[in-house]
Amino acid sequence: MRNRKIFALGVTLVFLLQFFPATSARARVPLETNAASAVLMDAYSGKILYAKNPHQRVAPASVTKVMTLLIAMEGITKGKVKWDDRVVASEAAWELGGSQIWLEPGEEFSLREMMIAIAVGSANDACVAVAEHISGSHEAFVDLMNQKGKSLGLKNTHFVNAYGLPAEGHYTSAYDVAQISREALKYPELLKLTAMKHYYKLRGGRPKLDNTNKMLWWYKGTDGFKTGWTTEAKYCLASTVKREGLRLICCVFGVPEPRGHFRESMKIYNWGFANFGFQEAVQAGQVMGKVPVGKGAADQVEVVASRNAGVLIKKGEDLEVKTEVTLPSLATAPISTGQPLGELRITVQGQLLEKVPLVAKNSVPKGSFLRHLDKSFRALVL
Repeated sequence: MRNRKIFALGVTLVFLLQFFPATSARARVPLETNAASAVLMDAYSGKILYAKNPHQRVAPASVTKVMTLLIAMEGITKGKVKWDDRVVASEAAWELGGSQIWLEPGEEFSLREMMIAIAVGSANDACVAVAEHISGSHEAFVDLMNQKGKSLGLKNTHFVNAYGLPAEGHYTSAYDVAQISREALKYPELLKLTAMKHYYKLRGGRPKLDNTNKMLWWYKGTDGFKTGWTTEAKYCLASTVKREGLRLICCVFGVPEPRGHFRESMKIYNWGFANFGFQEAVQAGQVMGKVPVGKGAADQVEVVASRNAGVLIKKGEDLEVKTEVTLPSLATAPISTGQPLGELRITVQGQLLEKVPLVAKNSVPKGSFLRHLDKSFRALVL
């Protein structure tokens, strides 16, 4: 009972501290965590802001499911499967233990419902059902997971299953999971699934699914990813938080006490947001200029930024951030929406940080013969 009270007090203090502005003294406090390994990453740049044993191989438990959801999202994006596909549970899915939605052989749900069951309810049986639906077998799906790991350059990750129950040769690292999580952020629908606090529509609420990631309730700006626990792995969490334009990813593994993975993550996030910020340079869709159009139905086209871009800043530092727009002197019709037409260069302290493609805001078809004739006549008259 006493330990519970101490833990509750600790969580309450961490929870309250997130709403107070960080002082410079607090920002200077060295960060410590009782997680066996941990990583704090800037999601935009991929820069590691804090690390403890980042490459140590660990058992991932259900944090494995971040990769499972990522592979499923890639299958949907490529058109291999659809959200409304009917996914039928096999005996292999039915036999699986651990957290589950108690699928019966032959029972079916939509792919979306199965993925919600994975993201919110951490359902192991749904993992197998989704894997078999996408790849034909659970083993083939796990091969895709490992292929994806290799394509991301992960050095300390190997999957044996799609759900995270202990198995020989099933391991990852805090750094590698941060990379997987950063890749997952490319899919807004995946983030929406992992941000769901509840789902009560499955079988009319049998079972009621409540998200195991309590950070969604306890820490402002949390909107995704996955918890994990086994006796071998202890308490694990891959999460992401966005505040004032700065999105961070935190991965903690091997936390010994119940709910400690939440407390340690909040502690690390508090340190991150106290020390770092994000200076936005451009927003996706922001108009950056106009380009003259030759032989078109319009004389010019607006050019916009293709994506958000900005700079990670350390609080207290005065960085000189500059942007430079380069556009062509003329573009010839036809021009399609999203066609590259220049670039935005972002420099920090005189050093080139990145280049952001600038694209056509609208399409411009070729002009008619009469329009060209009229323009030529006007030019002669002027």
